[in-house]
Amino acid sequence: MTAKRVVALDGAGRAKPRVAVLDYGSGNVHSAVKALAQAGAEVDLTRDPEAVAAADGLLVPGVGAFDAVMRQLRAVRGDELIDRRLAGGRPVLGICVGEQVMFERGVERGVETAGLGQWPGTVRELRAPVLPHMGWNTVEAPEGSLLFRGIADERFYFVHSYAATKWTLEGRGGRSDADAERFRSGAAAIAPGAARPLVTWAEHGERFVAAVENGPLSATQFHPEKSGDAGIQLLRNWISAL
Repeated sequence: MTAKRVVALDGAGRAKPRVAVLDYGSGNVHSAVKALAQAGAEVDLTRDPEAVAAADGLLVPGVGAFDAVMRQLRAVRGDELIDRRLAGGRPVLGICVGEQVMFERGVERGVETAGLGQWPGTVRELRAPVLPHMGWNTVEAPEGSLLFRGIADERFYFVHSYAATKWTLEGRGGRSDADAERFRSGAAAIAPGAARPLVTWAEHGERFVAAVENGPLSATQFHPEKSGDAGIQLLRNWISAL
């Protein structure tokens, strides 16, 4: 007999969205689980392929080095699980190094590592007088952002030394050096019907990508789970769309 899924209800009697937190060996997952639950989700910490596929949303945490996170992800076939969800238009949210690995590659201390390749670009060390970038910072969220709805003027908590500093995928909020003027004029070539990526920026020594909203894939360089009420609201905004 197949076990039935128990559906958790919120205070209004509605089913809570179920979010899987990918358990691949990353640290700090329990604070993410707690924050998601506080934001209104039913949360599973799992690496089970069926549970990951069935969840309404998947959160990919990440702390430490780009190379180590990629090795841990591949060891549990997390790269395949993420790719399958995105291919089916199923929501994924990456946090910190979980955001960084969505790019093509990372370079840390001379070591270049292939990322998941969901977005073009390279994650590298920030050019800043003090590293790591640790503490609260403002962000520049684009108009129409779902993640930052109602919280665009808030501060968020960052802990990192590496980031993507360029955005080369065309779309609203983009910052391709070659196409910046076309973005500003609205003349960028976007495929008919394709959702335009929304890119949020922050600055520490130089400008870097603080968050991206690109169809089913969203990610933040900062830690929503450590960002107080603003971070919980960001997670609530994401959960509301699941």
